[in-house]
Amino acid sequence: MRVYLPATLPLLARLSKDGELVLTDGFAVTESLRAWYAEGDDEELEYAALTAAARASLRQLAAEPDAPRRRVVIASDLPDARVAVPAAASAEEPGVIRITGSVRLVDLAALHVDEEGAREPVTAAACALAAADEGDAAALLAVDALEDHDLLWYGAQELGDLL
Repeated sequence: MRVYLPATLPLLARLSKDGELVLTDGFAVTESLRAWYAEGDDEELEYAALTAAARASLRQLAAEPDAPRRRVVIASDLPDARVAVPAAASAEEPGVIRITGSVRLVDLAALHVDEEGAREPVTAAACALAAADEGDAAALLAVDALEDHDLLWYGAQELGDLL
C-alpha cells in the first residue's frame, strides 16, 4: 500500500544516516477517504492523501522551530499488514493510517518537499497554525494559502542530494 508519511528535513537526515526511521502516523487511500471523496479517481485520492500528509508536516514544523521551513512527505510502499486504519479515525481526517515497524530506505517510493521559494509562506503558515486552529480567519488564510504551493517530487535515490 502506498502511504504518505509527514516528516521534516531533520527527520529525512536521520533516515539517511540510520537507514530507517520509526514513524507511526500517516495517510493513505482508505475506505473512509474514498467515501469522503466520492467523485475522485485513484490519482485524485492519492493527491488528497499526499495533501493531508503535507498539512501534518506543517504541524510538525510548527512544533520544531529550528527545522528548515519546508514541508516533507515520504511516500512509501508498505505491506498491507503493516498499515492499519485507527478505529477512532474521524470524518475530519479521512485517510489517516497507523503503521507498525520502521520505514527503511528501501521502502521509499518518493519524497515530496517544498521548493526553496516556499520557505516564507511555510513559515507564515506554521506561525499561524495555532490561531487557525482557534478559527482566526486571517490565520486560516495563511494556512490555506500554502496549498497553492505544490510539493516537488524527488526520487528515493535523490535523498542525499536533497539534504
